[in-house]
Amino acid sequence: MLDNVPILPEAASSVAGQIDIFYWFLVLVTAVMSVLIAALIVVFAVKYRRRSDTEIPPELHENKWVEASWIVIPFLVFMVIFFWGAWLYFDINRMPRNATDVYVVAKQWMWKFHHPGGQTEINDLHVPVGQPIRLIMISQDVIHDFYVPEFRVHTDVLPNRYRYAWFEATKPGVYNLFCSEYCGTEHSRMIGKVYVVEAAEYQQWISGGVSGSAAEKGEELFSKYACNTCHTDDSSARGPTLTGLFGTDVILDTGERVVADEGYLRESILDPREKIVMGFDAIMPSFTGQLNEEQVLQLIAYLKSLASPEDSAPVMSTPTGGEAVPPAAQRAVQNETDGGSDDE
Repeated sequence: MLDNVPILPEAASSVAGQIDIFYWFLVLVTAVMSVLIAALIVVFAVKYRRRSDTEIPPELHENKWVEASWIVIPFLVFMVIFFWGAWLYFDINRMPRNATDVYVVAKQWMWKFHHPGGQTEINDLHVPVGQPIRLIMISQDVIHDFYVPEFRVHTDVLPNRYRYAWFEATKPGVYNLFCSEYCGTEHSRMIGKVYVVEAAEYQQWISGGVSGSAAEKGEELFSKYACNTCHTDDSSARGPTLTGLFGTDVILDTGERVVADEGYLRESILDPREKIVMGFDAIMPSFTGQLNEEQVLQLIAYLKSLASPEDSAPVMSTPTGGEAVPPAAQRAVQNETDGGSDDE
């Protein structure tokens, strides 16, 4: 509806229209209030100006209806802005369950994308039109910011912490990708392209020759670093079982519960003594410095592949990177409440 407005980029995602309407509502309210206040200043300055040095201004008494109106009307307007903005905030951060995961590693000065099938791209991202895409992003060095104006997607990408964003492109085309956080002397060169193609074309592209999926590469790393010697499924294992772990509730030796999401898995790989699973000793060595961010993502893709499709379904994400409890975690909590046993 607002595509022809020249001061805004094209709206090419499923949420862009909602954001534009809200944006123009704020512009309209701001413009009306600015014009009204400026007009009243001029009118009052002329009407109540001092006409002579001996003039004594008449005594004015308050008008309760006028006073009530400038309290109630702005209050109602701000409430509309608050509830509309809150509804929009949660709506655009609610991840579709059928979203396709794409891992993103940002570094000075490039974007590297990892598709689940094993394809990787640098500064280019191919996605199908009409398919929700969930981005799991991390920075290898400093703070970056993933920004596609046409999608109205704008999310900080932080070191040592996964951030999430999603979009569903609605129009085939080529769109600009920017880093909107100053990240160094060549920040302005950290740009890329998002290629939105038809589903058939995307399937043809995604099926191009690759040596293995991200999960398969992660499984190779799992064996290479001998993780399978401790994380077995039998009762004598020195580490907790990883089968079906992703998305479930984990009970720590402190009694605290955490959700086994991407952030927890990453921390457990690089800093395994930070959160010890109840019933196990802190014997796992740290892999910090042995694995880069891409290898960590491959390991996580492998661990996610050990979960059921329902457990690995995306859940609502917040801009701070936190996630709501997924269905599997809810089942774990319910099982314990009902007297069920823990995996550990």
